[in-house]
Amino acid sequence: MDVTTDEAAAPWLVVGLGNPGPEYAMNRHNVGFMVADLLAGRTGGRFKRAARAQAQVVEGRMGPPGPGSRRVVLVKPMSYMNLSGGPVNALREFYKVPLSHVVAVHDELDIDYGVLRLKRGGGDNGHNGLKSMTKAMGAEYHRVRCGIGRPPGRMQVADFVLKDFSSVERKELDWFVDRAADAVECLVAEGLERAQNTYNS
Repeated sequence: MDVTTDEAAAPWLVVGLGNPGPEYAMNRHNVGFMVADLLAGRTGGRFKRAARAQAQVVEGRMGPPGPGSRRVVLVKPMSYMNLSGGPVNALREFYKVPLSHVVAVHDELDIDYGVLRLKRGGGDNGHNGLKSMTKAMGAEYHRVRCGIGRPPGRMQVADFVLKDFSSVERKELDWFVDRAADAVECLVAEGLERAQNTYNS
């Protein structure tokens, strides 16, 4: 696919998916928020309420200093997971971000805990945040998929994703979130193929 000069120069919209509120902060479903918070810290920014959408945003840059750096808007929708698409699309239109420069960072049931996979486009696999984003703007955005594994035994998926990471999982959680943030930076600065080759496991 050819990329126009305008598209190449456009900012990136990096969306961490999760649910607002302290009761959800350490849920498996909130790993996207965790990655977004870490990326905000790396850019030296703090999340602030967006004027034009039900979301928090940080504006900054990613990549090497100089002409290689990319303008980035980090987003945490504050609408709850199943309504994420509205705020994300409103910000995408406000910042004039092409769909090819949108990245969703989210939990993924069909990947083992601690494993990352990056791709562009595809289905939502029952993930309500992705479902809402796709309904609002189409499916051809990038995804950084953070594996959380399947629920044990007969536990319902909804119960599993809305529980905190286990004590065993928390031992590796900082490393996992850090690696996912690295993958986002690589995707934005160097492209999907390079990021996949480096971080898909």
